Amino acid sequence: MQKGKINVTGEDIFPIIKKFLYSDHEIFLRELISNAVDATQKLKILASKGDYKEKLGDLTIRVKTDKKAGTLTVSDAGIGMDAEEVDKYINQIAFSGAEDFVEKYKDDANAIIGHFGLGFYSSFMVSDKVEILTKSYKNDKPAVRWECDGSPNFILEEAKKENRGTDIILHIDKDSTEFLEESKIEELLNKYCKFLPVEIAFGKEKEWKDDKYVETDKDRIINNTEPAWTKKPSELKDEDYKNFYKELYPGSFEEPLFYIHLNVDYPFNLTGILYFPKFKNTIELQKNKIQLYQRQVFVTDSVEGIVPEFLTLLHGVLDSPDIPLNVSRSYLQSDANVKKISSHITKKVADRLKEIFSKEREDFEKKWNDLRIFIQYGMLSDEKFYEKAVKFFLLQNTEGKFFTFDEYKKLTESNQTDKDKNLIYLYTTDPDGQYSFIEEAKEKGYDVLVMDGQLDAHFINHIETKLGGVKFSRVDADVIDKLIQKDEKFESKLTKEEEENLTVVFQSQLPDDATFLVSFEAMKETSNPTVVTQNEFMRRMKDMSKLGGEASFYGNLPDSYNIIVNSNHKLIESLKEKMNKKTEKALNEIKEEKNKLNAEIEALNKIQKDKKEEDIPQEEKDKREELNKKLSELEEKRRKILTDFGKKQKLVKQLIDLGLLANNMLKGEPLSKFVKRSVELIKA
Repeated sequence: MQKGKINVTGEDIFPIIKKFLYSDHEIFLRELISNAVDATQKLKILASKGDYKEKLGDLTIRVKTDKKAGTLTVSDAGIGMDAEEVDKYINQIAFSGAEDFVEKYKDDANAIIGHFGLGFYSSFMVSDKVEILTKSYKNDKPAVRWECDGSPNFILEEAKKENRGTDIILHIDKDSTEFLEESKIEELLNKYCKFLPVEIAFGKEKEWKDDKYVETDKDRIINNTEPAWTKKPSELKDEDYKNFYKELYPGSFEEPLFYIHLNVDYPFNLTGILYFPKFKNTIELQKNKIQLYQRQVFVTDSVEGIVPEFLTLLHGVLDSPDIPLNVSRSYLQSDANVKKISSHITKKVADRLKEIFSKEREDFEKKWNDLRIFIQYGMLSDEKFYEKAVKFFLLQNTEGKFFTFDEYKKLTESNQTDKDKNLIYLYTTDPDGQYSFIEEAKEKGYDVLVMDGQLDAHFINHIETKLGGVKFSRVDADVIDKLIQKDEKFESKLTKEEEENLTVVFQSQLPDDATFLVSFEAMKETSNPTVVTQNEFMRRMKDMSKLGGEASFYGNLPDSYNIIVNSNHKLIESLKEKMNKKTEKALNEIKEEKNKLNAEIEALNKIQKDKKEEDIPQEEKDKREELNKKLSELEEKRRKILTDFGKKQKLVKQLIDLGLLANNMLKGEPLSKFVKRSVELIKA
């Protein structure tokens, strides 16, 4: 028997291992089974080279729990170790057996997983004692037993073991008894070892017999040793890819839209399959769906470090031995290889989408609503992806037809270019709610896009800066003739003074739940008498603020709308005539008084023209103040006359509500009152 101290640099290595070395204690099982796979793969390589001439036999790795004994055992029939190797690879922490083996068999060592020599010691995170019972493949070497209680002290002695291979026996500590539960071990095996290249047995298969499940003699193999991504694309059919998706995500009932099989061996090694799930029209960031493996060993499902953020919306598997990992295999390190792999994945995704668009456009269009938010996200966040995706991004109009940006430009540039040579793309965010505005646009021969997605406000801003000479305007942002301004103009039937007076009349009955600005516009007589719009910039900023970011300031501002009155409509003309009849005399009197006051103020201004404020006599200052006060009083009197008139006019409220109704903004009690008022006006 040999006793000694484990050769470590620094004291108290075990408490560090137990608490800090690994981010998650449960991965001890992954490390032990990875070591068992390494040992098995080494034996296969030796046999293939003729360095091991015995029969390989059953190479299944076995995991067993014993609640009564408080142990968890991982057994393999791999290469095993002799006493010298145990001393070298176990007693000298961080001297990796895999590293040594790779150096000797570097041309055939692709199947070797371990690199760090610390994986075995992760077992002390959950154990108060660990035993190794191992027998080397070299027949002349006796079996040995190693034992350590979590201190630097160990025991190494000869032992009895019939077959080559290694048993790792963990005596689980009182704080980690969950790892004696079959359900917990099964969960971890399914998470970390589901696709390891050597069969792993945990318990026996069960069958239904005599109204209950009973164990059979057949091993329960928990892993698929040849998952789809390890095969060549030519060996797989569509059905194989769909079945593998179900294997990865057994709880998913929807089939993926598309898939991409990655198979790269230069300038780095990368295999994997990425799936496009059905994307909703809202960003539900289902991250942690891409699983990262290193030679079929599960590493992490947090892959933000290796794929661009927008690609984390995809599902699937990536496997690469060239992705550098830290000692715990749990965190990616940023280096040139990772960046190259990231760029390659982005390119492959874009190329695959372009291929589907080019070869199967009809199918691509059918799936567009499921793909759009993903592609937008990529175009917003990744410049290289944008450069490729802009060629197959689709715009959809209210007729349900699809266009690329180039196709849509050809469709609209002859009719929707304004007098300043800007091409205006009209769009709606609510085809039903903005129906009347869409119809106005169509009457002009204009086309209207549907942009009702969560990212559209951000996307529109981004795309305007890219396309150049193209502006997006929501169809209800203004009257149609101002959205796409042509040289054609209509003369107003109202004087400037009449517009000013009618502005006050309309202001008398504005809703008080938002800010409304009244303005007059000369339009066709057949156009609506009133139109409610919202400034394109402000509305877009408020929409963007809902997703956060730089526009969040605008989200705190109150809603602001424009009520645009058609100065040429017959109803407005009728209202004007009624206003003039009722208020003209009183307003003319006020006007005359204001003219006199303005004349006096003008004369006073001439006297004071070249004087500094301190040189003006107090008497003149008082006079000026008095005149301005009288002007203000007259203006208030004018507004009161017009306001009193306006409040009595059902037609004014009706016209305002018509504009709100057309914009889907009249609901609840105001809508009920509108209906009753409509009946009264019809009777009248």
